[in-house]
Amino acid sequence: MINLPIIIVVLLGIGAMMVAALAYAFYRDPEKGMAQATHRPEQLPLVMVDRYIAVALIQVGLIFFGNLEMVAVFCVAGAVMGLGDGLIYHRAGFPHIKHTSTGVLSLMGLMITLYYLAAG
Repeated sequence: MINLPIIIVVLLGIGAMMVAALAYAFYRDPEKGMAQATHRPEQLPLVMVDRYIAVALIQVGLIFFGNLEMVAVFCVAGAVMGLGDGLIYHRAGFPHIKHTSTGVLSLMGLMITLYYLAAG
């Protein structure tokens, strides 16, 4: 584990718990989840702009400051998002290939990253 100041570890842990609680709220009752997160459906396209910019910034940050372990974590997160979204859209009968492909590409990135981790 990376040697981080304890306050950073605590804040990251609190942030992770808050995000997990919101994910559970959306899973349990999407309308209550939207209310708890104070999201408005009509604003979600603009919210997605922020999300995609944030993911791109994380990727650029990984290029300049990351290590293979964090790239692996990012690839797992990408696989969860891509495959999860693909499954949601597939079950609803909508086109899903872009989402599913993103998940598959993330898994391929994970395999490449794990290879380099194992190779040392």
